[in-house]
Amino acid sequence: MRPGLGIARFVAVLVLLLAGCAARAPLPSAARDPTKAQITILYDAFGRASEMEKDWGFAALIEYGGKRILFDTGDNPDILAKNAKAKAVELSNLDFVVMSHRHGDHMGGMNYLLSVNPGVKIYAPKENFGVYGFSLPSTFYRKDESLPPEQRYYDGTPPQVMKFGSAWPRANFELIEKTTEIAPGIHLIALVSDKPTTLELRELSLAIDTPDGIVLVVGCSHPGIDKIVEAATAINSRIHFIAGGFHLVVAKDPDIENIVMTLRDKFKVAYVAPGHCTGEPTFTALKKAFGDRYLYAGLGTALPFGAAPRATSGAAQQAATAMDEEDLGSYRTLFAKSDDDEHTLIVLVGRRTCRKPPGDRVQPHYVRAEQDQLALAALAED
Repeated sequence: MRPGLGIARFVAVLVLLLAGCAARAPLPSAARDPTKAQITILYDAFGRASEMEKDWGFAALIEYGGKRILFDTGDNPDILAKNAKAKAVELSNLDFVVMSHRHGDHMGGMNYLLSVNPGVKIYAPKENFGVYGFSLPSTFYRKDESLPPEQRYYDGTPPQVMKFGSAWPRANFELIEKTTEIAPGIHLIALVSDKPTTLELRELSLAIDTPDGIVLVVGCSHPGIDKIVEAATAINSRIHFIAGGFHLVVAKDPDIENIVMTLRDKFKVAYVAPGHCTGEPTFTALKKAFGDRYLYAGLGTALPFGAAPRATSGAAQQAATAMDEEDLGSYRTLFAKSDDDEHTLIVLVGRRTCRKPPGDRVQPHYVRAEQDQLALAALAED
């Protein structure tokens, strides 16, 4: 073989290999479309028939200002993978992830995310000895220098900061305990629930300050959707639209009506795109109150930002504006199978919150206390 021909072939093969790698590699942030601004629903229990699989939980991709943000990971890693593939969403190509809170139907897809994007930065709420990790200065505990070293923590010389493990020890978590601007115009609102069934639960919501006002993405709104919106008004008093779970799935009609009127009349929310744990009666109430400013947000729907947003179901087709019978059927079925904290009957025993499946009679249960500790109670029903 002539030397020149061999070199030429080598160069040609090298060029092809590099081109193939470039085609497979995720686009750098700078190469993304900075004008694209939308939310894509990747995980929920209702939506139009498609290759995507409905399941109880929530996850959404947010694209804004050239950034790609995953908000929550749904309940099941295989379903998250399937739905991302169906929407051609590359979860290996993200700027960061926001985990709203520690409930399984929001963090259950974490293993798939980390399998394709192990180093991605993940913002999560900071909780005492929480599932996402925790740290404390060693000054938090009292010392007794009269004890011999073998009876003292760390032989009497603890590290300045004591770090505690997470369920994903290799993940790149950054824990948030107060409302923080994590990128220009992109904020995480940190609040704590005071509700009996989720007392002290910490939750993050994503607030994007756009030219039209705040676009707010919520996971489950355990601290109260009204309190989250109120916190968002400290960033910008104009709330343009809200997407995600409002956590009114078992709320009574008067409570639903109060929240709906508060959002519309007090906070002057322009658009709502409710999903996940908002609940069927609340979907109806919001649709009635907001009219054409109610955006259908079923699985696979894209919610573009802008002065007059309109939901699309793919291929630039406008999505339906309300749930149909198929939507309602899947939503009810998946909710019945879910482990949502408020799906089971709540029984208050003294200061302890216990959970009892409807229809059970006398039998002992391990029940979850308000601080997520296990206690044993005997529940009786007349």
